[in-house]
Amino acid sequence: MENQALLPIKRHFSNLGLIYFLGSLIIFGVQIGSARLIGFLNPTLLWHYDSAILVSMLPMYVIALPIMTLLIRTIPSSPLEKHKMSVLQWMIALLMCFALMSVSNMIGQFITNIIALLKGSVVDNVVLQVTSNISLPTSFLLMVILAPIWEEIIFRKLLIDRTAIYGEGVSILLSGLLFGLFHGNLNQFAYAFSLGAFWGFLYVKTGKIIYSILLHMAVNFQGSVISMLVLKSLNLETLYAIMENPSLDNSALLPYLPGLIFCLFYMLVFFAIVIAGIVLLLVNIKKFTLKSGNIVIPKGKIFSTVLLNIGMILFSGFWIVQMILQLLN
Repeated sequence: MENQALLPIKRHFSNLGLIYFLGSLIIFGVQIGSARLIGFLNPTLLWHYDSAILVSMLPMYVIALPIMTLLIRTIPSSPLEKHKMSVLQWMIALLMCFALMSVSNMIGQFITNIIALLKGSVVDNVVLQVTSNISLPTSFLLMVILAPIWEEIIFRKLLIDRTAIYGEGVSILLSGLLFGLFHGNLNQFAYAFSLGAFWGFLYVKTGKIIYSILLHMAVNFQGSVISMLVLKSLNLETLYAIMENPSLDNSALLPYLPGLIFCLFYMLVFFAIVIAGIVLLLVNIKKFTLKSGNIVIPKGKIFSTVLLNIGMILFSGFWIVQMILQLLN
């Protein structure tokens, strides 16, 4: 009888999973289709990294994700209570975000390095490749503006509004998991999962998606704009070439000294921010309490009900395959 009672809940999560899976297929289809169309109409646009990335990414944000949003809205939702967040609370949350991102990124990099050793070759860092090759305005548009807005709407607001009724913990973990898988590579999965869950927690407690959107923007701005400015200030390729030339004396490095000092200053400041964030997380850990839902799923049945259904298996399997392909590339 208990299993029969869980069938409607399992069907609800399966329907959500199917829509997120269908949305993933639409994203791939739109990206591939737009690239081929542009390649046919004006192939020179695909010869430049910036325009090639824009051709690939903009159709996802302009066409695929709006369609995915409309599909998700066909699933019944339950609105959350709305609560304000002060500027100080938001700033504390931002420090926590940087701590979570840094720690989980180290864990992800460690796992990736182990896989690289077993594989016998380097695992490409997709994000670093993209951010280091595109211009800062393009990076700002895609990663600081469009990505945070759409990802927070789809993986926080729309998803949590349709799952929080089964418990805050269930909706937060599902939000983090689907968000992490959606990135399609192991390099990002660990920190995308932890940040996604944290932003999910903030959303269930405030009911306002703007707070997590702004946090997401700030984190992406640091990772895709500020860090790239720091790297470009070093002019690493030229610096390495000078250091590898034994005929040159140390005075040849003097023009690059300001960049090195700026990089060191940035690293020290960011390290201090991460330490402060870790301390704040430890001090406030008891405040991270979760409410049970109006509809309670028995503890031993949560995994099988929420994830072991056709929709969630298809979505998870699709993105796990993308991760594996990226690792083997």
